[in-house]
Amino acid sequence: MRNMKKGVVGLVALTVAAAGSMASIGAVAAQDDACVVGVSWNNFQEERWALRDEPAIKAVLDEAGAEYISTDAASSAEKQVSDVEQLVTQGADVIIILAQDNEAILPAVETALDQGIPVIAYDRLFETETPGAYYVTFDNVEVGRMQARAIYEVQPTGNYVFIKGNAADPNADFLREGQQEVLQAAFDAGDIVNVGEQYTDNWDPAVAQRNMEQILTDNDNMVDAVVASNDGTAGGAIAALAAQGLDGVVPVSGQDADNAALNRVALGTQTVTVWKDARELGKAAGEMAVALCNGEEPAGVSTFSDGPKGIPMQSILLTPTPITQDNLQLVVDADWISTDELCAGVESGTVAACDGGDMASESMAPEESEAPAE
Repeated sequence: MRNMKKGVVGLVALTVAAAGSMASIGAVAAQDDACVVGVSWNNFQEERWALRDEPAIKAVLDEAGAEYISTDAASSAEKQVSDVEQLVTQGADVIIILAQDNEAILPAVETALDQGIPVIAYDRLFETETPGAYYVTFDNVEVGRMQARAIYEVQPTGNYVFIKGNAADPNADFLREGQQEVLQAAFDAGDIVNVGEQYTDNWDPAVAQRNMEQILTDNDNMVDAVVASNDGTAGGAIAALAAQGLDGVVPVSGQDADNAALNRVALGTQTVTVWKDARELGKAAGEMAVALCNGEEPAGVSTFSDGPKGIPMQSILLTPTPITQDNLQLVVDADWISTDELCAGVESGTVAACDGGDMASESMAPEESEAPAE
């Protein structure tokens, strides 16, 4: 690692100095002292990674004088394993991984850790008992709770559909856990019924749309609410609903606060998107990487052991914010989206954030409209 490299640098410097070549000392030290952070993206084509996360990571690294290198697995778990091995070969001192498959990536993780290279699970958990592994994300169980609360608040009865994420991503089940926690009492009371539940391969909106179309067919369009686990799957579900004239009628959840989803919230076709400010996540990962590169324990770390295997992971969990029509001004004030993008196609006078109205600037979650007690 970096400290080990410094030892090698010192030995080389002494040897060079003995030969009287002082100019080479500075050159060798400058080259080897720089922290190199490698990032393995699972699919860089998704909007948020290039638009939000990567710039935030790079800003921290640039300020620290660190070097950024990256790879894109293009949604291939197999390619991502070789990508991480490539980052090791390229001399990464710390590796950040947005995992395509939390199990398939483990051999590459262990390869890095065995060579003393710290590894950070970014946004998506993988679990290992080998020292040197870290995890930085938003509280995804709470994201699921926020989605379910917002939908239950506007539709406390009827037929519910759950459009889940990728089965190989633990976040899909964390979200579903939070959703179920909020809605369990309503299920038990018979107020709501689960009429369809599907994972979505690769979080692909087209897959989500096909799944939603099939669920609508199976239920003769008798669907009252859709708890979709992110904005991509929400978009797919809404497309299926729109084909049946149900968009804007059936409430739909999401997460990530993608620009298209925020516009749908303003238009009224999506009820809520849970805002996970990816700039803060990227910043946290960048700061963690720099600390590890310097041989320091990252600040704000606590133990997370609620993963599928129950393995304790040194983690940072950030707090998300639900966004509905009532607090859209938050994302505008945070320069997350422009008013023009947010309000495209929105009828004048229907949404305060699109009319320059005063909105609460504090972070707000919908009141917990608790399901009936058992």
